[in-house]
Amino acid sequence: MPDFSKPHLEYFELLPMLIVFGTACIGVLVEAFLPRESRRVPQIAVSLLGLVAALGATIWVATDVDKVGDGARGLVGAEGSVIIDGPTLYLWGLLLIFGILGVALFAERRLEGGLSAFAGQAAALPGTEAERVAATKGLDHTEVYPLVLFAIGGMLLFPASGDLLTMFVALEVLSLPLYLLCGLARRRRLLSQEAALKYFLLGAFSSAFFLYGAALVYGYAGSVSFAAIDQAVRGDSEQHGLLLAGIALLAVGLLFKVGAAPFQAWTPDVYQGAPTAVTAFMSAGTKAAAFGALLRLFYVAFGGERWSWQPMLSVVAVATMLLGAVLAMVQSDVKRMLAYSAVAHTGFLLTGVIGAQGAGQLADGQYSSLEGVLFYLTTYGFASVGAFALVTVVRDAGGEATSTAAWAGLGKRSPVVAGAFAFFLLSMAGIPLTAGFIGKWAVFTSAMSAGFWWVVLVAIVSSIIAIFFYVRHIRLMFFTDPEPGTTAAVSEASVLTLGTVAICLAATLVLGVVPGPVLDLVVHAGDFIR
Repeated sequence: MPDFSKPHLEYFELLPMLIVFGTACIGVLVEAFLPRESRRVPQIAVSLLGLVAALGATIWVATDVDKVGDGARGLVGAEGSVIIDGPTLYLWGLLLIFGILGVALFAERRLEGGLSAFAGQAAALPGTEAERVAATKGLDHTEVYPLVLFAIGGMLLFPASGDLLTMFVALEVLSLPLYLLCGLARRRRLLSQEAALKYFLLGAFSSAFFLYGAALVYGYAGSVSFAAIDQAVRGDSEQHGLLLAGIALLAVGLLFKVGAAPFQAWTPDVYQGAPTAVTAFMSAGTKAAAFGALLRLFYVAFGGERWSWQPMLSVVAVATMLLGAVLAMVQSDVKRMLAYSAVAHTGFLLTGVIGAQGAGQLADGQYSSLEGVLFYLTTYGFASVGAFALVTVVRDAGGEATSTAAWAGLGKRSPVVAGAFAFFLLSMAGIPLTAGFIGKWAVFTSAMSAGFWWVVLVAIVSSIIAIFFYVRHIRLMFFTDPEPGTTAAVSEASVLTLGTVAICLAATLVLGVVPGPVLDLVVHAGDFIR
């Protein structure tokens, strides 16, 4: 019999992920052993402490990784299943920050009169006596905290995956908790449950596409490892059609997660129906994790076949930008407007992805496509979380006032909230002196340097269209009088929501005025380990 060799795990480098998954398991134990009325504070404390500890561990690991080859830093761990390199560590830090902000929004109770935004008893049918009893008793689903921690753990593993099977497992680990979280809204429960069901069904189809694509690529390369796939691609193996079919199916699975056309149908419904705290976390975290995975898959595994996938992603980017910008113009709901805005931003990020140039192919001072996309994810994430956090405080008698008509004249009633929301919208529009302008400049220049000037031209046109609906909403808040009976007011939020908005505002302002330190950090992250 052959000798058994135990697997070698790099526990220090894997520490941030282990902390998050361990904290999630502790949250499950809290649910099991503490009475329901005593769980909330321990769950919040455990979640925040775990995420802060994981962020500290990420910084510790980042200061201790060594250079590997030309322009890369880190190592290949867990027997080749997890790659801890510079881009991975940068995304880990970003995702953990978004996770901390998301948990803070989850913990908000002042806006609902002492209750959270999550249903008191999810199993009770909307409008039934069981639901009324749960609301009267002030019941709360504290399971949302371990669920979001499991989702964050999946997000950390997703861009760090070293093979297709690990990436698929990460995709499911991050997706399944989000399906549940989207259906747990306390108000508008039918809309929330519809959003969760749509997200689950479409997500299951996209996962099947991804898995089928992985099977085809395995048939082509004889391995699911990204390094082995890259060698097979560069070795010009036979069965080229099998490779192209596999790339296409894998792309479907990942493009669904980022909300790219024509796989964006779930985005407006889920963003509108989910609890807004979940929407805020998803808009930043899911996009960052999915784009990290997409970059690693196409740059590392399929880098030698970029002449085949670049035209495909170019068409997808153009369709995504135009569709998101045009459909956002006709929305009468703020959350749906921000959802289609997110679709347009997905197109802008794909514009950076198709640049596909490494640091060695660039002129001095020029940012690579990887660096541009990482910086854009940072700028968009903070603006998106901040914008959705402000949506939670604009309310009427029925809860959150997401109708655009209800925001008319908000600048006169609450100039601080309206001004902060306008600033986030201007950043998303890419106005100079905001973080969004630097982010778009980074991805557009990388695509131009790769010869995709026509995609950049469409991106500029889409940005101009987007400016129209962003500025229209700003005009509505400051220069339009409200119609009788449609006025919304700003409710007093706790320090958790206010702190989240303040952090996002500061980040958006600093990244626009002084982007140098973060750009240097992105450059220092280096390239993917191949």
